[in-house]
Amino acid sequence: MNFKIIKYQSKEYEQMINLRTEVLRKPLGLVYTKQQLAMDKEDILIGCFNTENAELLACCILTIAEEHIMKLRQLAVDNKLQGKGIGSKLISFTEQVAKEAGYNKIELHARKYAEAFYQKLGCSVVGDEFFEVNIPHFKMEKYL
Repeated sequence: MNFKIIKYQSKEYEQMINLRTEVLRKPLGLVYTKQQLAMDKEDILIGCFNTENAELLACCILTIAEEHIMKLRQLAVDNKLQGKGIGSKLISFTEQVAKEAGYNKIELHARKYAEAFYQKLGCSVVGDEFFEVNIPHFKMEKYL
């Protein structure tokens, strides 16, 4: 596996949009708007690629939230590969990227079914359950 930062509007970014759509949007009957995708331009786009064929296996986004705080968004792992540790390795790489950029905390909105995954990685729930994209979420955080 090869972890790296993806350039906005590159061929790899197109793979990222496709994976995010398949894993995160289609199951909810949602599509990305041009405005939503345009927001990615200012973010750190991260991907995990198969070293043999350059296929995108997993991805996520880091967005500046506040001074020293980044927000982890849009974590997606190919449906066929979930449960194989790729998401955990992607998070580890993402945390390293955030630390190297001078950030000491990551915040995220975890879908309720993913809460246990993030807790295993050291994230803590902050506050009560809430709804986002019509499904239950928890705000979570981790100090780096």
